Amino acid sequence: MKILKNKKILPYFFVIFLTSFLLGVIFSFQIGKNIVDDLLKSKTYVVTGESTYEENDLDLTRVLEAYFYLKREYYDSDVIKKNDLVESAIKWMVDWLWDKHSEYMTKKETKNFHEALSWDFEWIGAVVEKVELWVMIERILKGSPAKNFGLLKGDILIEANGIELEDLDLYEAVDNIKGPAGTKVVLKYLRAWEIDPLETEVIRGKIKIPSVDSKILEDTDIWYIAVNMFWWDTEVEFKKALEDFKEKEGIIIDLRDNGWGYLQSAVVILSNFIKNGKNIVFTKYKNIFDNNVYKSVNNGDTYEWKIVVLINGNSASASEITAGALRDYNKAILVWEKSYWKWSVQQPFDLSSGWTLKLTIARWFTPKNKNIDKEWIEPDIEIRFLKEDYENDYDRQLEEAKKVLNNFIKYGSLKLSVDEYNNSTEK
Repeated sequence: MKILKNKKILPYFFVIFLTSFLLGVIFSFQIGKNIVDDLLKSKTYVVTGESTYEENDLDLTRVLEAYFYLKREYYDSDVIKKNDLVESAIKWMVDWLWDKHSEYMTKKETKNFHEALSWDFEWIGAVVEKVELWVMIERILKGSPAKNFGLLKGDILIEANGIELEDLDLYEAVDNIKGPAGTKVVLKYLRAWEIDPLETEVIRGKIKIPSVDSKILEDTDIWYIAVNMFWWDTEVEFKKALEDFKEKEGIIIDLRDNGWGYLQSAVVILSNFIKNGKNIVFTKYKNIFDNNVYKSVNNGDTYEWKIVVLINGNSASASEITAGALRDYNKAILVWEKSYWKWSVQQPFDLSSGWTLKLTIARWFTPKNKNIDKEWIEPDIEIRFLKEDYENDYDRQLEEAKKVLNNFIKYGSLKLSVDEYNNSTEK
């Protein structure tokens, strides 16, 4: 290599070198920009290490442009955190779906979600949802402290142990309500028919609910089975309860406050009453090739009892599948109020951030192809609690269900039984 000895040439050399360097940087930047633009406008986006998402018209340019101006021009741009913006954007996208069963959950919310699925949690046993200022009890779990201490669906919780719940988000409010089993929480709440706020001290408990309760109702010959949840072993417990009382003519199946469970458990339970091979429920997905039909499976023997099913506004999911199928096959009279209307299937997707995206991926349909996700299962006979029933701990629905079942056994006809009951109550 020759050494430059002419010092006059050196300035020109550095100019050429600097020019080449700058051109290289500009050229590289342009190539990089083109690559980014191509990625933004391409069909394929990497979602996980195992799968890709394809979309023809997804263009994130405007998102990046908006972020650029936020960072460059916004006066308090130092408070902007990229991750917070991303999480907020995803949360907004999910909220935009207007699907109360789809949600984007933080790490903490994901933990609470898995605890709820495993029933490994301690608090008052009420499902709550956010309303404008406070939180409202959406569902009361059977046998829970909330039920035992007189809280009702629709109560709006405004304070927990003196801490105002106003303007807290849902999970912040729940953190103030829940606590170790045996501890107390004083709840102040609003009730629709009361002028002034009410206050109740609730002793928190470990939420542990038996899957099935069964008994002969006092002073009757009526067999009663309460299905509190449709869990892995529920169908076994239910079958055992049926075997214990084969000789009965009628049965009351209580699905009130049962808003949980697995589809397969409901299918197995319904197979005790519906002829082998008959459709029980359809699941329909976005991809029609994923659609499925669940049929009754038994050895040809079914229980031909007269059935009265108790449902309420807390009866959801597998409870509605059970009530809907028995209704479609004219196997049961449905008593009390409209159900919760949850006829959809959710699946959680774990994201790389540790957050979870829970989305509705399918809908359920009755044997007669009816979906009630935006409606309700209407009762054949509607019986509501009166104010004094709550005060006197009187189960009006169950007491009236006994009369309905006796009519059903007597007349053998669902319509005649309903008409007879309605005529007798109108007199």
